[in-house]
Amino acid sequence: MEKEILKVLSNRPIAKDVYEMVLEGSTKSITAPGQFINLAIEGLYLRRPISVCDYDENTITIIYKVVGKGTKIMSNAQAGAEFDVLVGLGNGFDVTLGGSKPAVIGGGVGVPPLYHLAKRLIAQGSSVTAVLGFNRKEEIFYAEEFAQIGCKVFVTTADGSVGTKGFVTDAMDFDYTYVYTCGPEAMLKAVYDKSRTSGQFSFERRMGCGFGACMGCTCKTKYGNKRICREGPVLVKEEIIW
Repeated sequence: MEKEILKVLSNRPIAKDVYEMVLEGSTKSITAPGQFINLAIEGLYLRRPISVCDYDENTITIIYKVVGKGTKIMSNAQAGAEFDVLVGLGNGFDVTLGGSKPAVIGGGVGVPPLYHLAKRLIAQGSSVTAVLGFNRKEEIFYAEEFAQIGCKVFVTTADGSVGTKGFVTDAMDFDYTYVYTCGPEAMLKAVYDKSRTSGQFSFERRMGCGFGACMGCTCKTKYGNKRICREGPVLVKEEIIW
């Protein structure tokens, strides 16, 4: 983890209440897809944890949904604005376990951390299928981007306006060797119950500090208590207790 000052290069809406922000600065502390950053927002006490969608040597791309005061302030940030950011938080996904045909399954704002993961899996020769779940057509984002990097993409919508009507589990009837998934806990439980293989599950929890000091996001696992911000957010299927 490093504390960095990151500069906004771009900040644009990409779906209903959903924004993509590209930040410029050091990314040396990011070691795995699925890690997150924690942004300080002027006038607010707690930082905002946001998963990393994509990154290279000099930029970090995040995708966030406007749900409260903090993300509303973020949505108004213009190019050139700066944020005080903790970079490289959490454990991230282990890309060595996916096998030849991994599935990446995301729901809503659980989709972004799977994007760089998919790029890494494809780069090592895996054939990746992405299942992206949303409530309705106007909330869909990054389906084309996943396809452009080489994923086979299935989109599900709860109202049936695009793709498969229903939830991500309604589009899981294909051959896969492993599951990587991120989204609301109810979705993760459904994927857990439906999946036929092992996998890694990235959990979303309310956080205080974001780096393990406050213990506010601790959960029980079969291997003892773990902090979602530190030993998580990614847990392996076999250790999860529902």
